[in-house]
Amino acid sequence: MMPDPAKTTSQALMLGNRLAKRLKHLKKWARRVGVEAFRLYDRDIPEIPLVLDYYGSAVSGSLYKRPYEVEDEEERIWLSAMSQTIADTLTIPPERIFLKTRERQRGKAQYDKLAVQRVTLDTRECGLVFRVNLSNYLDTGLFLDARKARAFVKTEAFGKRVLNLFCYTGAFSVYAASGGADTVDSVDLSKTYLDWAMLNFSLNGFEAPRLTSRHAIDVGSFLEKARQRRLVWDFIVLDPPSFSNSKKMQGTFDIRRDHRALIRQCIGLLAPGGSLFFSANARSFRLKPADFPSLSIQDLSDILIDEDFRGKKTPARYLVKI
Repeated sequence: MMPDPAKTTSQALMLGNRLAKRLKHLKKWARRVGVEAFRLYDRDIPEIPLVLDYYGSAVSGSLYKRPYEVEDEEERIWLSAMSQTIADTLTIPPERIFLKTRERQRGKAQYDKLAVQRVTLDTRECGLVFRVNLSNYLDTGLFLDARKARAFVKTEAFGKRVLNLFCYTGAFSVYAASGGADTVDSVDLSKTYLDWAMLNFSLNGFEAPRLTSRHAIDVGSFLEKARQRRLVWDFIVLDPPSFSNSKKMQGTFDIRRDHRALIRQCIGLLAPGGSLFFSANARSFRLKPADFPSLSIQDLSDILIDEDFRGKKTPARYLVKI
């Protein structure tokens, strides 16, 4: 079944109008705060379930699975029309519009490569630089909805020993270093992401071994070894996936099931007066202070929402103090 041309044309017109309006507003804000990449569109029109991130000279986006069946050829034709509208509206060459199909992913599938082609660019954010990959993964390597959370970590990091768990491409670590952290340890199971994190450090001039070290290891194993060695940090960033079943780790990780034990492990590694910044992406997740009666828990979720994510669902974020 082919898409209705009239309906597709109408949707393309609606999308173009919405993009033009959002771009006009967000470009002014982005210039003011020193941001080059931002969320331009997030399923604003229900019948156009796209999420689009603007990178100035390119767009990275996803088509979310529809609640009804659509044949592959119909989807391809429709997506091609939307892609052309995005290119025309934003004055970006069509080959710089990168749209992927995003279904609910669990475990390793969410990180699988999607293309052989590799297209990267460096984007500036609040005085820092990050390398993003527009073509190969569902996510580019920089979660835009964590921008204010990164800025918060920067304000907390001065003079502290910082540990960044599930560090991905190291954006939190770079912000901590820029905020004057004494040392930064970055832990992730993936050597690919740790190499990417070190590249981001290098792009920002942070190359001294004293400042940063990296650990390609399962976070649970790392925390246990750190406990045995009696290591401590002043500030820990804990930003885990909602679910993971990587073959490199023992068992599976589920944030709803495992967050209490994980948080307690982190608290055990904090120096006196230390604090933990905890983030959870799982839908409708909320930390229950009653689970941690001896800790001070501040909900920062509503505070750390930036302009391009107003009115959208964003991760739950907490500052936990001993």
